Amino acid sequence: MTDLNATEGYLPFRDYRTWYRITGSLDSQRLPLVVAHGGPGCTHDYVDSFKHISALDGRAVIHYDQLGNGNSTRLPDKGPDFWTVELFLEELDALLAHLGIQDRYAFLGQSWGGMLGAEHAVRRPAGLKALVIANSPANMKTWVEEANRLRRELPQDVQDTLTRHETAGTLTDPDYIAASRVFYDRHVCRVVPWPPEVSRTFAIMDEDNTVYRNMNGPTEFHVIGTMKDWTIEDRLPLIEAPTLLISGRYDEATPEVVRPYVERVPGCRWMVFEQSSHMPHVEEQEACLKAVSEFLKPLDD
Repeated sequence: MTDLNATEGYLPFRDYRTWYRITGSLDSQRLPLVVAHGGPGCTHDYVDSFKHISALDGRAVIHYDQLGNGNSTRLPDKGPDFWTVELFLEELDALLAHLGIQDRYAFLGQSWGGMLGAEHAVRRPAGLKALVIANSPANMKTWVEEANRLRRELPQDVQDTLTRHETAGTLTDPDYIAASRVFYDRHVCRVVPWPPEVSRTFAIMDEDNTVYRNMNGPTEFHVIGTMKDWTIEDRLPLIEAPTLLISGRYDEATPEVVRPYVERVPGCRWMVFEQSSHMPHVEEQEACLKAVSEFLKPLDD
């Protein structure tokens, strides 16, 4: 796929800067699509492929690095009190206003980005015309339970290595990282080796894991950060925007993890990508981007 014209800029947000990139033109008659990355604490890089939707249907696609991540202001000294859902909702509202699209837009959030999108949508913003939730939990306790269930299906020697290093607190040991990668290659991204944009996100997180560490915790299996008790299950019926849910057959966001969206968001459509885990936009890129584009097209009018 060929890239269209892209422009980059910075949103002044509080005392900081939020980086964004627009692929395509905001003058298009189609709904502009805002794409939010996961983590919390990842970067836009691994969800970069969604920009190609602009080539498919002519809509503008906006990526941004959430505060504390990637090209946006890094704040390694900020603690858990700073990193809140409210912070990122405020940032999203500021971005929409800065770009002048707050009255008419679509939102796609992947993993944590979908959790943020759901938090945004339950407030019923008038300008939100379409919502795509990709590979996202609705309840962090269910997420942790399912991650640990999947962990118990790993080879016994891998489980033993994980447990040994967690007990010793040696989570940066190369053996622990290698054992964790077995889980990631099964349930996060099944394209081996990882594409450069995926590797880039994880490399940046290795440099600065402030947001992930404070909001999530040390690993996917141990969520002890500020999001540990998060749930949106009971609020999901408030969502009015047409909603598409995406997940992968081998996803760490298992059917049990995403089920509340299917059952509680009015009219929610669910699409499972049979060859994918947590990143259908990477693992089955062409089919995933086409599905999102086809979902959005009838909502452009």
